[in-house]
Amino acid sequence: MRSRSPPDPGRFNHRRPHRSLPHHATPTTIYTSRPKADPATRLDTHNRVRTDRVDQAGAVTLRVNGRLHHIGIGRHHYRTRVLILAQDHHITVINAATGETLRDFTLDPTRDYQPTGAPKGPKRKKPRT
Repeated sequence: MRSRSPPDPGRFNHRRPHRSLPHHATPTTIYTSRPKADPATRLDTHNRVRTDRVDQAGAVTLRVNGRLHHIGIGRHHYRTRVLILAQDHHITVINAATGETLRDFTLDPTRDYQPTGAPKGPKRKKPRT
């Protein structure tokens, strides 16, 4: 009985044209002509939508790259339902009932708390002149 040798993979991938491929190209030709997934050439962004409710401290939380960030909204928005739109590090917080934009900023990944930028404490009255 005659033994068969295994097929030559070089012949299949590099020399033999394939009928189902365009122009009867070889599998290697098609493989090398297609773009490869690579972090350096990645054009798409990470988009997501999250619903939350503003806590008693006036903040919502968002996890980015495995790290939890607290986003200051304001205590006067306590218990307000919000939509958080995240596109990589660009964050938009929207009031879910009215559609009003509450915050629109770029997340600083080095900080745990993202402040609102408003001065702390009550507003001070201007002295009379």
